[in-house]
This record gives sequence, C-alpha cells and structure tokens, in this order.
Amino acid sequence: MARLIVGLGNPGRDYADTRHNIGFMVLDRLAAAAGAIFRSERKWQAHFATARVGGSEVWLCKPQTYMNLSGESVSAITSFYKIEPRDVLVVLDDLALPLGRLRLRESGSAGGQNGLKNILLHLGTQEVPRVRIGIGSGADATGHVLGKFALAERPALEEALVNATEAVQFAQSQSFAAAMNRYNQQPKTE
Repeated sequence: MARLIVGLGNPGRDYADTRHNIGFMVLDRLAAAAGAIFRSERKWQAHFATARVGGSEVWLCKPQTYMNLSGESVSAITSFYKIEPRDVLVVLDDLALPLGRLRLRESGSAGGQNGLKNILLHLGTQEVPRVRIGIGSGADATGHVLGKFALAERPALEEALVNATEAVQFAQSQSFAAAMNRYNQQPKTE
C-alpha cells in the first residue's frame, strides 16, 4: 500500500491536456473523488494534497519540476516523511503501450520514461511500484508525448483515466499484487 502517490506531468497551461500529463490527470481524479484540494508546496516543488484513497490516508503529489526532474520533488518528500521507495506509487504515461492500456509493475527499469528514470535515480532503486498508461506512439516521440489527444482518442482516454484511477484505488484497498492481476489483463477481443 502506497503512502505517496505521484502523478507525472509538466506544469503550466501549455501542457495541461498533453499525453505526457496523463499522470496529473489521474491524480486530479483521485483528489476529486476524495474531496482533496492540491496546494502548492514550494519546498517540494510540487502540488500536494492529503487524501483518502482506497480506504487509507495518502499524500498525492504532482511534481512541478518538469517531467525530467521529477525525482527532485519525490526525493524531497520521501526524505521528509521517511517514506520507503516501495511505498511510493508512480502514475505515468508510456509510449510503448497502445492508447488506454495499463501496465502495473512493482519494479523495473524506467523503460525510456525520463520522469520515472529521474525518480529511480534520486531514490537509488528500481523497486518503485508504477502504473503505466499507454498513450500510443508517433513518428516523432517528443511531438507525440507533448501533443494533445485527438478528438477521436477522447473515448479511449476517458476509459484509460477511469481504469487507472480505479486501479490505484483498488491497489490501496486490496494490494498492489491483486491490482496487477486485475488490471494487467489483456483486453478482451470479440
């Protein structure tokens, strides 16, 4: 069970609805469901909230350092609150997964995601649970992750946000292993 849930993204209006900010979008939904309000915490370079998720009290964090420096914010919070890396849950976008597909993992490499890479570097371990949300891929990776979702992608995005939010809540109320079993399933084909 996580004590700190981190959603990855980039700060500012220009990035608000981009693919790279899907982690922020999930945290916004978790906060809304809990009636929590984010406040700006300069000492941690983050938007931060306390919320009840899946029956337990947790901290929600949206680093405001820009994606590639997310570890600075996360390590400051984990140091202050004495949170072990295994008690951090990172929610992030994944270019390698089809749009809307979830992949939950308890540990492993960053898989090319620079925000996660920076967190693993700052925490000194790959033993950090994560919920990866597929955003599909494009010919230009940078343009793709910083681009906005097309109108035709909105239904898949909405489904992904609902599923990712439920996966985090389920992991908190049950266990991360149970959430992996439930949400890592292949989509059913007809």
